[in-house]
Amino acid sequence: MKPSYKHIKVIGFDADDTLWVNETYFREAEQKFAAMLSKFETPNKIDQELFQLEMKNLPLYGYGIKGFVLSMVEMALKLSNYTVQNEVIEKIINIGKDMLDKPVELLDGVQEVLENLEHKYRLILVTKGDLLDQERKLEKSKLTHYFHHIEVLSDKQTSNYSALLNHLDIKPSEFLMIGNSLKSDVLPIVELKANAIHVPFHTTWLHEQVTENETNGKSYLTLNSLRDIIPLLN
Repeated sequence: MKPSYKHIKVIGFDADDTLWVNETYFREAEQKFAAMLSKFETPNKIDQELFQLEMKNLPLYGYGIKGFVLSMVEMALKLSNYTVQNEVIEKIINIGKDMLDKPVELLDGVQEVLENLEHKYRLILVTKGDLLDQERKLEKSKLTHYFHHIEVLSDKQTSNYSALLNHLDIKPSEFLMIGNSLKSDVLPIVELKANAIHVPFHTTWLHEQVTENETNGKSYLTLNSLRDIIPLLN
């Protein structure tokens, strides 16, 4: 039995990998990075150690491309025992610049869904990461006019969402969050007794993956496509 959303007044959308492609570019960058440093270690080992370093640096750098690039530079120095050539460091920096300059590729159905919902609900964008980068992507997307409010959070934990809903005077029972990440877009919302819809992306960052135990007993809906939201909310 599908849940009823008749009481929903405000809908929050995640941005990266919900409205547009993001994680794919990180995986491509990791492959380029591993190839550059292949004489020092195997690609699989490089991926593992880079992820561990990213997690260590996350409280300092936060989410986003810039912190990712700094972690790659640090990892290159460590893997090479501080012998890596300047040209390699420059290539790593250019990987980051290329990521920041990527065109925004909207996911299938985004425009249709937002056009369908914008006059029936108050739509807000709730994303996390680097403020400048998220603002840049939003401008490139041409989606800004659909949203009544745009919030770039440092993280997406229950406390962050609670503060946002209180600030915008939104009752949890009247709020629906839609996103690709169970860890960031669904489980914190469920904790607030608000509503959540999970629309998976084909690639999920290891940091965003959750175990079956974490989702057991949690009330949320999973859809195959963003378009599937339209009949549920009409």
